[in-house]
Amino acid sequence: MTIRVLVADDQSMVRAGFRMLLKNQPGIDVVAEAENGLEAVDKAARFGPDVVLMDIRMPTLDGLEATRRILAADDGVRVLILTTFDLDEYIYEALRAGASGFVLKDDPPEQLLAAIRTVAAGDALLSPSVTRRVIKRFTKLPSPAPPRALDELTSREQEVLRLLTQGLSNAEIGAELYIGETTVKTHVTRILQKLDLRDRAQAIVFAYRAGLVED
Repeated sequence: MTIRVLVADDQSMVRAGFRMLLKNQPGIDVVAEAENGLEAVDKAARFGPDVVLMDIRMPTLDGLEATRRILAADDGVRVLILTTFDLDEYIYEALRAGASGFVLKDDPPEQLLAAIRTVAAGDALLSPSVTRRVIKRFTKLPSPAPPRALDELTSREQEVLRLLTQGLSNAEIGAELYIGETTVKTHVTRILQKLDLRDRAQAIVFAYRAGLVED
């Protein structure tokens, strides 16, 4: 299947650069561009992209609020936040807004391409370093009572969820628990279904808010 991409950035040269990078990639099609958050919301509704490359700092409406509005209208869209600012506040707010990934504009092109394919496949793109910073942010907040939905998880699923919050891949979780990667993937799918979550990024935020993770 072709991954339909919407590029949202207020700088025309940046948009042109992404378009040039993506146009010759097999299985990826840039269906629209937007120069501000409001235009991104409008074009996401009109063109139905699978992935939105979303700049954070844009005029009229910033990328975080645009992300909230796009996902409120269609939670099947995956938003990949792009920024030149590797700051905790943006990581935290991007995840709260429902973004599935967070990458820097100066990352290597192959990393961006891999990120698009990763979030399009339904996985979250969160490196261990990003995950650790999110943990630190959440541990400064009072720990709430665990939500009732956790009771729906088996003990093994709770183990998988805790390891997932550490930024581990399915293969790494499998090695930690001595189970196969396919089995881990099945557990992750069931966790998302039981907790009514879209992807791993939402699962990580859920775990922090539920007080399941300690720094």
